[in-house]
Amino acid sequence: MAINLDAIGVESEPFESSWDSKDCLLYSLGVGAGVTDPTGFELEFTTENTKDVEQKSLPTMCVVLGGTGGRGPLSELGEVNYSKMVHGEQGIILHKPLPTSARILSTSKISNIYDKGKAALVILETTATDTEDNQPLFTNISKLFFRDEGGWGGERGPVDKVEFPDRDPDSVASYETRTDQALLYRLNGDRNPLHSDPSFAALGGFPKPILHGLCTYGFTGRGLVHLICDGDPHAFKSMDGRFSSPVIPGETLEIHVWDDEGTFKFRTFAGDRVVLDNGVMATR
Repeated sequence: MAINLDAIGVESEPFESSWDSKDCLLYSLGVGAGVTDPTGFELEFTTENTKDVEQKSLPTMCVVLGGTGGRGPLSELGEVNYSKMVHGEQGIILHKPLPTSARILSTSKISNIYDKGKAALVILETTATDTEDNQPLFTNISKLFFRDEGGWGGERGPVDKVEFPDRDPDSVASYETRTDQALLYRLNGDRNPLHSDPSFAALGGFPKPILHGLCTYGFTGRGLVHLICDGDPHAFKSMDGRFSSPVIPGETLEIHVWDDEGTFKFRTFAGDRVVLDNGVMATR
């Protein structure tokens, strides 16, 4: 076993970064905002100078913010094979609404490592603090599977299976992704050639470059803003989801939402495939 369990609890030094209005516009376009009606819908996410419209940021933008430079505490995992790493789940917590510009200090830590038999599950938590008031702004929680790194007999970790109501969803949103969606989304920072280079994608067994999982996550979060928050991103508090199938740019994403006694549960489909599962979202 190559993975270093002593990495549990390792925390990065604070890393300073910032974003502005332009970054918010680019992210919003990257997750499909404005495509339905570029002159009359979602202008608060796609423009900064429209009369009587205040620019706002999409809550899921925090997944492309708050990096701590390089691999951060993941560099303490030892001789692991990053080509066998799979982004399994993503969670976000907005401690307050995400502004359209800010300067933050981010700190990442490995909160736990679980033995899943054929893989190790690494939980990476990153919390960003707003330098303006020194208060937490958001927390990103990434669950990363390192294939072939499990089997040491360690704790398997909690089973977080969401039980969905046995009925049709209460609301549905459908969004077409662009055939060049991955090329647009990658400008937010993830330049992995799996999403742009056909030859590299073929090495992974894909017929063409696939969409970033976090782009699917962003499309879904945008849908939840409309379906659950009545279009108000400030009402958005948290979101968790499990990546279950890759998306090819150009496919249509359909977000299904259930209100289960006050708990909002969701799944995202591409055709008959569930591509984002185990979804739970909370409002303020």
